[in-house]
Amino acid sequence: MSKFTTKPERPLPYTDDFSSADEYVESLLNFAATSERFQFLCGGVHILDFFTSYPGIFVSAVPQEWQAYLLANDPMVLVDLLTRDDLDLAASEGIPGSPPASLLEYAKQIRKHSLRRSFTPGKPKLAVLPRSVALGMKIKKVHEVTQFAGYIDRLSDDVAHATGHELTHFVDFGSGQNYLGRTLASPPYNRHIVAVESKEANMAGAKGLDILSGLAAKEKLVRNKKLYHQICETLDPSLRDDEEALKRAARALGATDEDIATIDLRSRKEVPAMYTSEEGKGFVEYVVGRLEHADLTGVISQLQGYETGAQTEALRMMAISIHSCGNLSHFGIRSLVLNPCIKAIAIVGCCYNLMTEKLGPPSYKPPYNRPSLQAINSRSTRESEKRDPQGFPMSEAVSTYNGDGIRLNITARMMACQAPGNWTDKDSDDFFTRHFYRAVLQKIFLDKGVISKVYHDGEEPSSDGGPGDKTPYNSSTNPVIIGSLSKQCYKSFGAYVRGAIKKLTTNSDFSQYSKVIVDKLSSITDAEIAQYEETYRDRKRELSAVWTLMAFSACVVESLIVTDRWLFLREHSDVVSDCWVEAVFDYQQSPRNLVVVGIKG
Repeated sequence: MSKFTTKPERPLPYTDDFSSADEYVESLLNFAATSERFQFLCGGVHILDFFTSYPGIFVSAVPQEWQAYLLANDPMVLVDLLTRDDLDLAASEGIPGSPPASLLEYAKQIRKHSLRRSFTPGKPKLAVLPRSVALGMKIKKVHEVTQFAGYIDRLSDDVAHATGHELTHFVDFGSGQNYLGRTLASPPYNRHIVAVESKEANMAGAKGLDILSGLAAKEKLVRNKKLYHQICETLDPSLRDDEEALKRAARALGATDEDIATIDLRSRKEVPAMYTSEEGKGFVEYVVGRLEHADLTGVISQLQGYETGAQTEALRMMAISIHSCGNLSHFGIRSLVLNPCIKAIAIVGCCYNLMTEKLGPPSYKPPYNRPSLQAINSRSTRESEKRDPQGFPMSEAVSTYNGDGIRLNITARMMACQAPGNWTDKDSDDFFTRHFYRAVLQKIFLDKGVISKVYHDGEEPSSDGGPGDKTPYNSSTNPVIIGSLSKQCYKSFGAYVRGAIKKLTTNSDFSQYSKVIVDKLSSITDAEIAQYEETYRDRKRELSAVWTLMAFSACVVESLIVTDRWLFLREHSDVVSDCWVEAVFDYQQSPRNLVVVGIKG
């Protein structure tokens, strides 16, 4: 029995289909490594190329026995079937319009291998965030910070009780506006926070909020107010925060250097926040830096009293993070193994698409025999070729499974950021429409010569046709990164195309596309654009069905990523005495809700 009372009954929140974590892990890895349908839906489909091949991804990739059912039902019917309905009750063999048995079996496999996300608050009543602390937070952030602060408080007390030593500092990886740290530093928690953040603008904003919450105070400006106001009256308002301009204006008024010395000419924005450490009260220290590894020596050297490295043996720190992006979660988890002063971690990750890859691109069996449907020279392939030792997977178990390891390309990792269980009619229709517009635009790009096809075996199909002409698997198109457009551009397909063309030809960030877009698309008419929409309108449901299947399947991708992080900690049992994963947020409010916990004895 674990000596940590906060540990859940199961170290992983696996389903009741399994009797142990080891049984779940083996089944999960086997499914990810052997299910070609899962592999295709999680990494083998790119929406850009949905209409650029014949007869198209839907006909070529979706099992024939699924197609009629998928096309006959509204998108939300499919969402409900996959994520919410009782699949045993949905099985109606032989009844017209019922879901195919193989689709139901696939859905059961995805559900079976997806970690459970149900959330039970540890305490019925947590401390309500004071208004001064909750400043700037949206409802989602208030929920996350309230629940996680309470969780960290209980976990740290549990660690102190089990080890006999109180934790001295809480290191927040990627602290951003420091909402979590500010809450933990405020009553009733009163913890000592080390906020590590790479963006100075975020840190400046966080310090301003610290002042408003009472955690910090502004240094008082001592000024000869009469002379200061006289100086300001002679200056353009835009220069009143410019210290050198103020000095020049003061000298022009006849002020001597001695007079100027009596005036503090710093702008109020430049006046630093003042933090005072008091016994029994919380405290925040900020560390500016971009973490590119898990060694925290540089962070510790910036702490008050530890600049010389002395007395570091007295440090007992917990690494924490709400939604640390990509590899930053890996650094937080690895910090437990690499730094003697880190005694515990509690890391909630997100933005899996920003993780790097340790093993390189996946190699699937035919016909899923390429890393993605993007061009071979695109970013996703270049990134996967880097083989970053800091990337996914972390654990030896996943890295070496079946001798080759399990890989996830950027498409699969991006899909793992979806939350199909939270989709509503309006939400789903909005992003299905956006994906439809983008896929049809890619077809326009291809037809007009803006982009070309890339054949992944290096050879174009013969002109007389053949298998290569009938499958989307051997070819893709050059990606054109457009990014987001204004809301007005999504009111119609015509507005979307015109908005995309304008952005690609007038924004300096897209200069590499400008000339070819002008050459190839400047003469396209509204009638031509309307004809493209009309041609593909009836196939929008094909796209929405495949996207829904991809997002649903990617629940297993997220489970694999989180399980890999837990396995990494378990593999270091010489250092880590206990580790587990559990849900710490309500999935409806915050779907990235799984925390990875590790503790040293």
